[in-house]
Amino acid sequence: MIDTNVMRTWVKKLTQSQLAIPLFALFLIVIFNVFRDLSFFEVSIRTNNFGNAVLSGNLISILSGASELAILAIGMTLVTSATKGQDISVGAAAAIAGSVFVKVLRANEITLPIILVALLTACVIAIFFGLFNGMLVAKFNIQPMIASLILFTAGRPIAYWINGGATPNVDSPLLSYLGSFIPGIAIPSPILIVIGFVILMVLVLKFTNLGLYIQSVGINERAARLNGINPVFMKLLVFMILGVCVTIAGSMNVCRIGLINHETILIDIEMDAILAVAIGGNALSGGKFRLAGSVIGAYIIQALTITLYSMKVSSTAVKAYKAIVIITIVVLGSPVVKQWLFQLRDRLVKKPVTIAESN
Repeated sequence: MIDTNVMRTWVKKLTQSQLAIPLFALFLIVIFNVFRDLSFFEVSIRTNNFGNAVLSGNLISILSGASELAILAIGMTLVTSATKGQDISVGAAAAIAGSVFVKVLRANEITLPIILVALLTACVIAIFFGLFNGMLVAKFNIQPMIASLILFTAGRPIAYWINGGATPNVDSPLLSYLGSFIPGIAIPSPILIVIGFVILMVLVLKFTNLGLYIQSVGINERAARLNGINPVFMKLLVFMILGVCVTIAGSMNVCRIGLINHETILIDIEMDAILAVAIGGNALSGGKFRLAGSVIGAYIIQALTITLYSMKVSSTAVKAYKAIVIITIVVLGSPVVKQWLFQLRDRLVKKPVTIAESN
């Protein structure tokens, strides 16, 4: 006899889970690659240019390549939740942060303390621009996408101005700590940075009321104010957090490629960050959020990209294929489709399911 109550409860939790769609999408990509080419999942150890043993393979490329996007998706999730809109200037802001990072490094001998000073300086600048966007949204009630359009347009020219119109490079083994590998550790450092940042955010949200306050402002700003929550401060705070995310992503990218190019650094990543939030099951209209969904969404996007490249799809066609798949995922996660799935679920579990006993 199958316990229909247990089955009904399990199906209900599965279909109502915010992570159902992203996990299902990730599952489909895995299954597709299993049947297409099982060697896609091979992970090997190779020796890099510095003579260190490091992990290599498509899975490592996915986890490492999505690092900047995963970090930006976390900040974008908080902004979306609190402001009911998205910041489309994160790529431009990353160009500014990366330019400041390189400016400080090139003005000094590159040592670990100087790298930390460069990071802090870039972080302060990125937070300042984040507060600029936040002020337009929180105090002047400008829709976030429109407010951030200013920095989206002006950000990369500002980055160009910071480095005098050049694309300077930075070269030091110490920069590999942020962009590639830490000597003696086979796992790429961007993966470790993402893990550390995710743990930090989870601890902050778990042991403080920050997550509750952000969601409250996004769900009902007036009710949040009546309950003693300052909506203006919360909106400014999420843009400040996004500024920190921008700094980490921009600096990591600079260390990965060894130079700053204001025109190409993290180009179009703002669209991928918004898509990661949507694929992760978070409503773009704000309110309740789940960071795990956005992080999974970032890895789904990167997994799809690596899969297409492994199939020898040209770089110009990759975006078109990605668009088709992502549209499908977003539609499957839409309220209309979810409602239809809930109705289908209710019909399937309405009648008790039993196994006829013989004899």
